[in-house]
Amino acid sequence: MKLNHINLGVSDVENTIALFTNYFGLRVVADMPHNTHMAFTNDDNEMLISVFKATDVVYPKIFHIGFLQDTVQQVSTLHQKLEAGGLNPGQPKEEYGRFVFYFDAPGGFMIEVSAIV
Repeated sequence: MKLNHINLGVSDVENTIALFTNYFGLRVVADMPHNTHMAFTNDDNEMLISVFKATDVVYPKIFHIGFLQDTVQQVSTLHQKLEAGGLNPGQPKEEYGRFVFYFDAPGGFMIEVSAIV
């Protein structure tokens, strides 16, 4: 069994998709809708993340999606790119055997980026 898709309600579809494609290597799915109300991305394993415009979504504080990197250096490099892009990620730190940071995505949810140390 493998995860097929995740659907997120977001406040900003375009900036959420830009974040996924510009920083996390996801691809816009060409044969699916892509507009200010909905869009779809996938990764190298064809796992789909769909985002739909929503004005009433409030995620619990603990809710987040996580992206695992292969190395601590990749985490640091991505952190620097996000900072340069004005996204204000939290400082990376070692936590529970991982090198990790968190930040608020433009769509209204949290993202975790980590690597096992």
